Amino acid sequence: MTDADALGQKAREILLARVARTEDAGRAEALTAFVGLARPDLGPDAAAIVAETAPRLLPKLTEKWVGLFVDRLLETVPHVQIAELCDGTAENEAALALAYVMFLESARMEKQIAEDLAACELPAGADGVDAAAEACRRLAAVEERRRQAMQEKAAAYRRDKRRDN
Repeated sequence: MTDADALGQKAREILLARVARTEDAGRAEALTAFVGLARPDLGPDAAAIVAETAPRLLPKLTEKWVGLFVDRLLETVPHVQIAELCDGTAENEAALALAYVMFLESARMEKQIAEDLAACELPAGADGVDAAAEACRRLAAVEERRRQAMQEKAAAYRRDKRRDN
C-alpha cells in the first residue's frame, strides 16, 4: 500500500465514522429544520413526521460519495496537507468534513447524487407503501388538528369582537 493509498483509506475511515456518528443524532433535526423552512405552512408537528418517516440514505451511496471525494482530494491536494487533515484532531476532522460537504454541494456532485438516487432500486413492496400510507395518515391528522385549532381561534376572536362592540 502506497502512502497515497494509506492517506485515502484514513480519510475514508474518518468521514464514514463521522457520517455514522452524526447520522442518527442530526438526521431528524436537519430534516425537521429543512421541512420547516421549505414548507412553513405544514407546522412543526408535520415537519417532525416527515423527518421520522423519510427513508435513510443507503450506506453504499455514502461510501461511493466519500470515495469520489477522497479520490478527488488525492488528485488535487498535496499529500502533506491531507495527512494533516487526517491527524486525529477534532479541528482537522471537522475541516475534512466541511471539505466533503462543500464537495457534495458542487454542481458535479449534485448531478451525480441525482443520478445515483434515481438509479437506486428502493423496495417498492408493502413495507414502503405502508410507510408512505402511515406518513400520509399522520400528516392528515396533524393538518386536521391544526385546521380545527385555527377555526376555534377564529370563533373565539369573533366572540371577543362581539363582546367588545
